[in-house]
Amino acid sequence: MLDQLTPREREIAVLITRSHSSKEVAGQLQISIKTAENHRANLMRKLGVRDVAGLVRFVIRQGLVDPTGDAA
Repeated sequence: MLDQLTPREREIAVLITRSHSSKEVAGQLQISIKTAENHRANLMRKLGVRDVAGLVRFVIRQGLVDPTGDAA
């Protein structure tokens, strides 16, 4: 399922997993808040997750981030 995500969606998934808000994601990636929210909605739809907790579990299981909080 990871291969279904665009590089930008992966990047946003990692930032969300690291507790960044949509506003923080948008600022860091220099995109609008609405664009960040759209990317999040698209990646959650693709992954079949209904909430941020499900997204976080997916990202950790896939090894995109270290669950201890260190860089993966």
